Amino acid sequence: MRLPSGVVTVLAVVLNSGVGLAASPPSQQASSAPPPLPPGVSATLWRLSVPKGLEPTPERVALGEKLFRDKRLSVDNTVACMTCHEPELGFTDGKPLSEGVKGQKVTRNSPTVLNALFNATQFWDGRAGTLEDQAKLPILNPREMGMPDADTVVKKVRGIPEYVTDFQKVFGREPNFDDLAVAIAAFERMQFSGDARFDKFIMGDAKALSASEKNGWALFNGKARCNSCHAGNAVSPLFSDQKFHNIGVAAHKQDFVTLARKGVQVVRTGDEKQIDELALQTEFSELGRFLVTKQENDVGSFKTPTLRNVGITGPYMHDGSLTTLWDVMDHYNKGGVPNPFLDGGMQRLGLTEPEIDDLVAFLFTLTDTKFDKLNKEQLAKQRARKNTRPERDTAVALGKKGNLGDLAPNPDLNVKNPADLGFYGDVTPASAVPAVKPR
Repeated sequence: MRLPSGVVTVLAVVLNSGVGLAASPPSQQASSAPPPLPPGVSATLWRLSVPKGLEPTPERVALGEKLFRDKRLSVDNTVACMTCHEPELGFTDGKPLSEGVKGQKVTRNSPTVLNALFNATQFWDGRAGTLEDQAKLPILNPREMGMPDADTVVKKVRGIPEYVTDFQKVFGREPNFDDLAVAIAAFERMQFSGDARFDKFIMGDAKALSASEKNGWALFNGKARCNSCHAGNAVSPLFSDQKFHNIGVAAHKQDFVTLARKGVQVVRTGDEKQIDELALQTEFSELGRFLVTKQENDVGSFKTPTLRNVGITGPYMHDGSLTTLWDVMDHYNKGGVPNPFLDGGMQRLGLTEPEIDDLVAFLFTLTDTKFDKLNKEQLAKQRARKNTRPERDTAVALGKKGNLGDLAPNPDLNVKNPADLGFYGDVTPASAVPAVKPR
């Protein structure tokens, strides 16, 4: 059986050896003794992502899961963390915008918790630096779980006898807000994912992907330029550059220049609670990363999400405005929506309909096999909507109108397939790279 070559093989090597992974932040010391991991998650990556002293012990994880599922953490006992991050739905809620207490909608789509432990920052705008901070903010947000302050949360938890016992057993003290966040984060750190058909392909099973899916992988790394931000390679096994980009989604409904001017006057730099409320409750939500940095180049920028499990975690984008992966591809194919802060990498792609179909087929191979049933259901639902394409503008995508740059050369895949390029851009024969057995 022939091993896929080049970047594919390099990725397989790195996922098992950890070579070439980015260093952890200086404030975090690497942990040891990771749990059993799937082939798409390396032990080295896990160690770099889990701060020393915050390892997910079985006791912390069990308590964290109980808290994650408990609606009593909300002001009216109606909303839990799980309300917006249902495990059976890939730790999302399947809604364009999430709903909190009293049926209030927020202004952001719920990102998946799967592999959130590997995120450099949390939330669409990166306003939280750790999983612990991420666990606290929704509990206190008026539109999410609605608790007025940390003291009220602690008082309520201390009034539940089972939690008094649990916290004493796990932490050796009565409940407090920091320990509550540590427990929830411990549960979330066990929600890693990396056992998709794609992982079988890069580990050497050439039959794991169909011809259409393989062509989608080639387009992903070539003509479609998805790998500019979502590279699947030695330093990015999660298909995200962890950066923030304005791709024009919010430009559908905002005058960014006016909104940014207003935002400078309103946003208090470093006020985590205010930024959290502005992000989820006001028109300023569409400013994205700008709310955190107040830097002009961050206006309308949002974090590049992981593409693992993307088939089951729609609707898509920070505002849930794109229903299917065909809509997502249409958005990129036309170069996004022009605005003064559009990322310089956004330009028309000139993808044909069969090429879009192949790309979508490939993206569905990134779903973990434990969600196979849901993945097939979502693919069928999205395919049924294929003829409803509000984002499609073929004339712009093909350069017949508009001015969004020239297309990159369309390579002859029979001569040089972008999916076979080596880590440094050369073609590496499969025989030159020894097979690596999973640990």
